[in-house]
Amino acid sequence: MQIAGLNTLGISIARIDYAPLGQNPPHTHPRATEILTVLEGTLYVGFVTSNQPAPNRNKFLSKMLNKGDVFVFPVGLIHFQFNPNPHQPAIAIAALSSQNPGAITIANAVFGSDPPISYDILAKAFEVEKNTIDYLQAQFWENNHN
Repeated sequence: MQIAGLNTLGISIARIDYAPLGQNPPHTHPRATEILTVLEGTLYVGFVTSNQPAPNRNKFLSKMLNKGDVFVFPVGLIHFQFNPNPHQPAIAIAALSSQNPGAITIANAVFGSDPPISYDILAKAFEVEKNTIDYLQAQFWENNHN
């Protein structure tokens, strides 16, 4: 949608600039696989596999990437990138296998929905007290709930 020439070609591309200690928080692309290439700096990246029978249930795979390294995030899996360097920025190019990959930032979707997901549902899902859910929801959207 932002690069009109790519529309209908089944691909998209984005440059991502990471501040020192900056991150692209856990998110997913429901309609695309992503391939990430580091152009400058270092990135710690990872993803979590989908729900599988034991013993491979929700396996976390991660790697430290340096300039020139490439990493693939399979379609729909929760993943992130983090610049561990407190002094230098990092730059990467992300190519996605869809012109409309979608992006769902997990924390925003779960704790910042409008209207908010019920305290009862989230407290049970995360096995925490309702006041913890109230605190987390307050971090994402001002006046998100009553």
